[in-house]
Amino acid sequence: MPAIKMYSTGSCPYCQMAERLLAAKGIAAFEKIRVDLDPAKRTEMMELTGRRTVPQIYIGDMHVGGYDELAALDRAGKLDELLRA
Repeated sequence: MPAIKMYSTGSCPYCQMAERLLAAKGIAAFEKIRVDLDPAKRTEMMELTGRRTVPQIYIGDMHVGGYDELAALDRAGKLDELLRA
């Protein structure tokens, strides 16, 4: 299973929905980077992704995007494939 990394904040409902979706897929643990607690991590996220919003999710080396993109991958049947890679 590839490493999963998610840039998030403590009060983001989309971050919570992404966590629930990953949990439903059997992902119990992943790296969560709280950009609200560390401004340097927010800067890092913006430089890596070109985006300011959270969540920003990586599966392995692939930048998936935010919750909407993660859910779209799931609806298309491609998320399970990525999680197994």
